[in-house]
Amino acid sequence: MKEKIQKYRFAFEELVSRDFKTKYKRSVLGMGWSMLQPLLLLIIMRLVFTQFFGRTMEHYTTYLFCGNLIFSYFNESTTQGMQALMANAHIFTKVNVPKYLFLLSKNVQTLINFGLTLIIFFIMCIFDGITFTWKFIFLIIPIVFLLLFNLGMGLILSALYVFFRDMQYLWRIMLQLLMYMSAIFYNVDSFANPKIFYLNPVYTFILYFRRIVIHAEIPGVIHTGIMIFYSLAALGIGCLMYKKFNHKFLYYV
Repeated sequence: MKEKIQKYRFAFEELVSRDFKTKYKRSVLGMGWSMLQPLLLLIIMRLVFTQFFGRTMEHYTTYLFCGNLIFSYFNESTTQGMQALMANAHIFTKVNVPKYLFLLSKNVQTLINFGLTLIIFFIMCIFDGITFTWKFIFLIIPIVFLLLFNLGMGLILSALYVFFRDMQYLWRIMLQLLMYMSAIFYNVDSFANPKIFYLNPVYTFILYFRRIVIHAEIPGVIHTGIMIFYSLAALGIGCLMYKKFNHKFLYYV
């Protein structure tokens, strides 16, 4: 395994570098957009939704930012991951390289973008009067498992996209549904059965973040177990699909 990693290390680093250069090509602010874009979106959402949902909610700005931060990372990672194979078909049809490298490079790029946005998030928490506690260390748990979940979904979507080009349109619709079901700008306590939101994997990550940051409490074993289940299930299914269709990809790209 170690020899395999060393063998393709250069190729992986070049893919990551290429993805960054492509994304920020001819951009004046470059990587600055990774921090400015979510901040501008947060300001817009706060202006729009505060009048409807945030009047009686404490730390509503942080509440909004938590939801937008997690969902934006999920959105960017899975959307770019879905096209990872097709966008690099000209490479793996000519050179024998592991196809998952293209997906991994996309996830490294989106993870770095997420990290930059996280810095802005912590700064906004200070302005919103959030008290930083030692429990913030546990934020690493939802971040790690969200990364695994994004990888798994990327594997699944990129495999399906090779065979069904309509996946790009279906996924856009699905993302809209997931966004509205993620309670980004509203509180689920007003619903008769709030537990139904646990059917949305993204919501479990958002809620984990909010409980630690806003309420200074560590979610229980059941919540953590549900989050881990979604992550490992997505990753397991994605790996199986890549293993099963590894050679078939060449005939459909």
